[in-house]
Amino acid sequence: MIDPGRLNRRLVLEEPADTPDGLGGVTRTFVAAATLWAEVIPTAARGEVVADGAGATLTHRILVRAGPEITTRHRLRLGTRVFRIKSMRAHDRSGRFLAIDAEERVN
Repeated sequence: MIDPGRLNRRLVLEEPADTPDGLGGVTRTFVAAATLWAEVIPTAARGEVVADGAGATLTHRILVRAGPEITTRHRLRLGTRVFRIKSMRAHDRSGRFLAIDAEERVN
């Protein structure tokens, strides 16, 4: 069982909202869907160059209470930090908590 005191970060769950761009495509934005208490655990980092810009990709394991349906189309936000959801699974047999594997890009 997880100590609820470990869920000490308030994350915003964001879902995609596509708007037609008038040229046959869409413009994707994200809108807040829910607020979740979570534990954010850094797991790894790797430096890389993306579009000629140096930076790093940090990976995290994020624990939340099971509740709203979360998919890999969603993302999580903590202030200006954005976590892309890569995968998720039940954290324990009770199914009360969800473990999310996420990536954060840092420039």
